[in-house]
Amino acid sequence: MIDQKLIDRINELAHKAKQDGLSDDEIKERQALREQYLKEFKKGFTSYLDNVDVVDEDGNIVNLKQNKKIN
Repeated sequence: MIDQKLIDRINELAHKAKQDGLSDDEIKERQALREQYLKEFKKGFTSYLDNVDVVDEDGNIVNLKQNKKIN
């Protein structure tokens, strides 16, 4: 799960970038935070999809995690 503090800091830096601009250190921090956010998002989304069942063309219910060959 994505930490609310992470989101708050990303938003804080975004607002500051629009108003005053960012220092080099803040730009690096923003990039690292964005990468961390995307990593956490992808992890959560993958976890969600691993628990999704679909119906294949033969009418069988298949879990996405168990069969990654579904089109």
